[in-house]
Amino acid sequence: MFSVLIPSYNNLEYLKVCIDSLIKNSKFNHQIIVHINEGSDGTLDYIKNSNIEYTFSQQNIGMPKALNLSSKKAKFDYILISHDDFYYCPNWDIVFDQEIKLIKHKDFYFSGTMVGEGQVKFDAGTNLENFDEDKLLNNLKKIQTFNFQGTTKCPGLIHKDLWNRVGGWSEEFSPTGGDDTDFAMKLWKSNVRIFKGLGSCSVYHFGSITTRKKDKKFFTYLGSRGNKIFLKKWGYSINFFEKFFLKSGLDKKKKLIFNEYNGPLTTPKKNFSFYFELFKSKLQLLYLNLFNFYY
Repeated sequence: MFSVLIPSYNNLEYLKVCIDSLIKNSKFNHQIIVHINEGSDGTLDYIKNSNIEYTFSQQNIGMPKALNLSSKKAKFDYILISHDDFYYCPNWDIVFDQEIKLIKHKDFYFSGTMVGEGQVKFDAGTNLENFDEDKLLNNLKKIQTFNFQGTTKCPGLIHKDLWNRVGGWSEEFSPTGGDDTDFAMKLWKSNVRIFKGLGSCSVYHFGSITTRKKDKKFFTYLGSRGNKIFLKKWGYSINFFEKFFLKSGLDKKKKLIFNEYNGPLTTPKKNFSFYFELFKSKLQLLYLNLFNFYY
C-alpha cells in the first residue's frame, strides 16, 4: 500500500474525480493525503466530511512545500506523488506493486504513464464536462504502451527511506517549476540509476488544468525561473540533465523523448553533442552570474 500525496489548489471538482478513481480503481487500500492550498472553493469542507487525511495552508505554498508537509503524515513505506487532475485507471497500483516485488531494493523511481496529453495521445475529453470515462476504460488495453526510460515525474513512486535521504522536494523552487527535475537530480546524486516509466500503469491527465490553463504566462515564467534556479544550483540546464542523464525530456521540436526502457541508466557518453550542449549551459550560467540574477 502507498501513501498518496495530492497537493490541490482550489480545484475541487477535479480533486473529487481523482480521489474517486483512486478508491474505485485501486486493488489496495491506500492512504490518501491531500494538501489544501487555500481551499476557498469548498475543498477543506469536502475533505473533512470525507474523512480524508490532509494538511492545510491559508495561502498557496506551492508544490514542494505541500509535498514535504503532507509527506510527514505518510504511514506506508512507499510514497506516491500525484497531481489533483489525474484519473487513475484500473490496475495502476498492481503494476507498481509487481515492479517493487521484482526489484527487491529501494533505490528506484517509478512513474506511471500519462494518457491524454502525455506519453500516450488519446482523447477522452479535455475537461470534466466532456470526459468520456467509458471510452477511456474500453480502450485501456489498446493504449497501454511499453516501459520507457526516464520518468514522467508524476505519478511518481519512491520508497520513503529514499525520500527522506534526499530531503524530499527542494523548497527554493516554490511555488513550482523545475522542482520535479531537481528531485530527479537529487536522486541521481544519491546513486539512483533506475528511472523507469511503466507503460501499463495508466493515468488520464486533464492537461494541468489546475493552474497552467488559468494563467499560461505565469506558468511560462515559473518554468523559466525554475530552469535558472536549476542551472545555478547544478551547473547545467534542465534540458541537458534530462537528455543526457535521464535519456528523456524534450527534443528540439518540443516533443517528448520516449525511449524504451533497457535497464539502469549509466554515465552519459561524452561525445561532441554532450560537450556542445554542456558549453551552451555554461554560457547561460555565466550570463546569470555576470548579471547577478535573482529569482
